[in-house]
Amino acid sequence: MKTAVKKWGNSLGIRIPKSVSEKLDLFDGSNIELIVTEDGLLVKKTHQEKLETLLNQINEDSIHYEVDFGDAEGKELW
Repeated sequence: MKTAVKKWGNSLGIRIPKSVSEKLDLFDGSNIELIVTEDGLLVKKTHQEKLETLLNQINEDSIHYEVDFGDAEGKELW
C-alpha cells in the first residue's frame, strides 16, 4: 500500500488509511514505535497496559515511600 509523506508543522507525517487502522485497531492517540531499519521505516503498534494491570504489579519492592527533606528553611508549605 502506498501513501504520501506530508508536512505537519515542523515535522513530517504519514496518513494511515482507514482499512489499515481498523485492521490494527489504531485510533487517535494510539501509541506506536518508529524503528529505522536497513530497508526503511517500520511502524509498530505498542500495547498499552490497562491501569488495573499496572496497579496489580505494585509490591513491597516497587513502592516508593516519602523522603524526609527536613524542616522548611523559607516560606515553603509542607
